[in-house]
Amino acid sequence: MKTLLVIDSSARSHRSTTRALTSRFADAWKSRFGESSVIHRDLGANPPRPVDDAWIAAAFAKDVKGTPAALAESETFIDEILSADVIVIGAPMYNFGMPASLKAYLDQIVRVGRTFDFGESHENPYLPLIPSKPVVAITSKGSGDYEPGGPMESLNFLEPHLATVLGFIGLGDISYAKVAREEYKDEEWKRMVAEAEVTVDQLATKLAAD
Repeated sequence: MKTLLVIDSSARSHRSTTRALTSRFADAWKSRFGESSVIHRDLGANPPRPVDDAWIAAAFAKDVKGTPAALAESETFIDEILSADVIVIGAPMYNFGMPASLKAYLDQIVRVGRTFDFGESHENPYLPLIPSKPVVAITSKGSGDYEPGGPMESLNFLEPHLATVLGFIGLGDISYAKVAREEYKDEEWKRMVAEAEVTVDQLATKLAAD
């Protein structure tokens, strides 16, 4: 059996485009591998704790036995990533970037000695520690102007930020299903949702079979 990790970050419990698409992917996965094959991490409903002084001190402490309490949540998140064969992330654009809950999650999983380490090369001093595995990023934006070629493309920090952080720890194999014009709910938005559904279905089938 293969395991899917689904990460939702939309603050909306209902009416969320990204949640609808991550759920669609998960349903396809469950139909092949069963209900227990999916781990669901709902950051919108249960935001991670922000990194604080205790977290930093524990993360950089030397020769510590066991897991300090300040790192317990981080350890859970990282173990879920390591146990998954495929990861699906639902990420709507909030104020040109990712939701705060998703940023807090990424801060929790980027940890020296656990998901990355320091190398000896000055050209690339960081070493990713997470084994490569497929990631599907499902994004939604209020306007289509942020897409490639759009007049506000330079203000789209969502996908670049997500790809940079995930790649930093070893998760550079990312596929995308994108929806825009969320604010308008017009025919173009409907077309993009339909295209994203096709993309999700194709990726779910492919990644389940790989």
